[in-house]
Amino acid sequence: MYARPRLPDLVRAAAVRALVIVAVTLVQLMIAVFCSLAEVWLAFPMVISTVASTVVATWAVLDVWITRQVWRQRHGVFSEPSSVARERALARARPRQQATQAQAPQAQAAHAQARHTQTRQHQARHTQRNHRSPRNQRAR
Repeated sequence: MYARPRLPDLVRAAAVRALVIVAVTLVQLMIAVFCSLAEVWLAFPMVISTVASTVVATWAVLDVWITRQVWRQRHGVFSEPSSVARERALARARPRQQATQAQAPQAQAAHAQARHTQTRQHQARHTQRNHRSPRNQRAR
């Protein structure tokens, strides 16, 4: 139904808040300009409040950006690589896979030999133990 997924509640609330603050700031700016043109006493206080509102509006817009980034980080939004990036990754992986497949029989043989050696060492340790130790004898 939608082209893009809906914004999370926290981000949407921050965006609405920022939109309202920016709209109020723009209205204040227009009032300050008209008061300055009309040379009304309200011009100076409106300019001061417009500057303060500009700072607050900037803060609100940054809050939207930061809230969005934090939400993405906490909720694990994963980006999918583009087709070009995917092709490059596959191209890099192919030589590695071929090298691994070429070394696989050698690696399997070495692993089997090491496993056999470990098993023999383990058996040798068990045969060297004194099986007549008091701990191994049952009370009769």
